[in-house]
Amino acid sequence: MKTAIYPGTFDPITLGHIDVIKKSLKIFDKVVIGATDNISKSYFFSLDERLSIIENSLFKDLKFKKNKIKVMSFDTLTIDLCKKYKASVIIRGLRAVSDFEYEFQLAGMNKKLNSDIETIFLMSDVENQIISSKFVKEISKLGGHINKFVTKSTVKMLKNKY
Repeated sequence: MKTAIYPGTFDPITLGHIDVIKKSLKIFDKVVIGATDNISKSYFFSLDERLSIIENSLFKDLKFKKNKIKVMSFDTLTIDLCKKYKASVIIRGLRAVSDFEYEFQLAGMNKKLNSDIETIFLMSDVENQIISSKFVKEISKLGGHINKFVTKSTVKMLKNKY
C-alpha cells in the first residue's frame, strides 16, 4: 500500500487544497493529511478547529472515503510523520510561481534530512489556483461570498467566527 503525507496549516482548507487531495488519491492508496502549526504564523482557527473543518469538508460535505484518508495533527518534522506512516512521499500543492521558491527549498531540506523521501508537487485545477486561505478569511470578514472557494461547512465555521 502506497501512502503519501500532505502536510499544511489548512487555516482553513480550501477547494484548492481539496483539489490536491483528489489528485493525490489517484496516485496513492492512502493520503495522510497532517495539520500543523508553523511557528512563523498566527492562526485564525485553532488546530482542533482546523482538524474539524478538514474532516467536515472531506467526509461530510464531499463524502470522501475514510479508509483512503487520515486526518491528524502533528508537531514533528514532516519526515518523522512519513516514517510513522511508512510514507515515502510528501505532497505539496503549488498555486503560482511565487510558491515555488519556498516549496523548492523545503523539498531540498526534507531530502537532506531523509534521502528516501521524495516530494511531489501537484497543482490544483486552474479555477482553484487563485484561492488562498488568507483571501478566503479576508473576503469572509468583509461579508463577501466564499462558497466558490470552500465547502459548506467551512463557510459556516467562518461565519460563526465572525
